[in-house]
Amino acid sequence: QVQLVESGGGLVQPGGSLRLSCAASTTIFSFLRMGWYRQAPGKQRELVSDVTSGGSINYKDSVRGRFTISKDRANNTLYLQMNSLKPEDTAVYYCNAQRWGNTYWGQGTQVTVSS
Repeated sequence: QVQLVESGGGLVQPGGSLRLSCAASTTIFSFLRMGWYRQAPGKQRELVSDVTSGGSINYKDSVRGRFTISKDRANNTLYLQMNSLKPEDTAVYYCNAQRWGNTYWGQGTQVTVSS
């Protein structure tokens, strides 16, 4: 059973930064794709950024240039560095991983951007 555990969320002022972490219970080499999604109150869950096993990276237009996704294979961890945060980035952020036809989700971590 694959487990994904997110951490790093919190309350930050506009313009601030946070780094989200997603620790996997297995080697991340095995995942075809890993990514970060978010869901704001009353809205659908949306893709923020993802990275394939081949290293291809995709960003949602509104976060490109502010967010950076990365993988630490030694520690089986996925990161999302978020800079220049805006109130509209407020949401629960979820880690996602896919392999062998299966999709896995973390429990989510709350990010609140407010003054």
